[in-house]
Amino acid sequence: MSELVQVTVAGGVQVIRMNRPDKKNALTLEMYGAMADALTAGGADAAVGAQVLTGGADFSAGNDLGDFLTLTTLFGTPLERFLQALASARKPLLAAVSGAAVGIGSTMLLHCDLVLAAETARFQFPFINLGLVPEAASTLLLPRLAGHARAAELLMLGDPFGPEQALAAGLINRVVPAEALEAAALALAGRLAAKPRQAMAWTKALLKAAPEEVPARITREAERFVDCLKSAELKEAVAAFREKRAPDFSRCR
Repeated sequence: MSELVQVTVAGGVQVIRMNRPDKKNALTLEMYGAMADALTAGGADAAVGAQVLTGGADFSAGNDLGDFLTLTTLFGTPLERFLQALASARKPLLAAVSGAAVGIGSTMLLHCDLVLAAETARFQFPFINLGLVPEAASTLLLPRLAGHARAAELLMLGDPFGPEQALAAGLINRVVPAEALEAAALALAGRLAAKPRQAMAWTKALLKAAPEEVPARITREAERFVDCLKSAELKEAVAAFREKRAPDFSRCR
């Protein structure tokens, strides 16, 4: 594991912390590889119920140009591996964002389930200003969140914007004071980690599935609902209700 990416697990929550503060967490290929490994490992770890991406004073200033300008393709690189790990993550994925969130520092948020931002956060999709197109499926995911007009403004102008505009665009869930950001993210991740794991995984998968007709989605949800009716998680929830206690879904793993 790279020293530029710190990974910890506590209370069912895996924290993946970008740790290159002198460069505002500009991401190197080594860092992408370490983050991809951490996401994959956390996804396979039964002790992990939720994953958190964070970066300290700055979330990420985007790609490290020294590494980025050496690329002749994205295919087969640690960057692509990281993006695929983000897109395929089965467990709840949160981000705690402060300071700079530029380029992939913003596009990776589109793959997170919940995003908390400090009042200090500054977002930007600068690709057009660099003669580039957006990455990380942001041309698909941002219009779904923000609508075409707002997504076009953010991607075609490439201007920086603050947390209130990010909130209006659906890029983040809430704005919190900078000093409370990490504690708020960990508390939220802890709540998610304590939920029934299989039901959570299926809920996330349904939320992220490709668009389909309403009748087809009703059928797919019904299939998963029936699976849940047979689950140990439901049995524990019912038993806890009858016994007037809090459910302990760790018994179901």
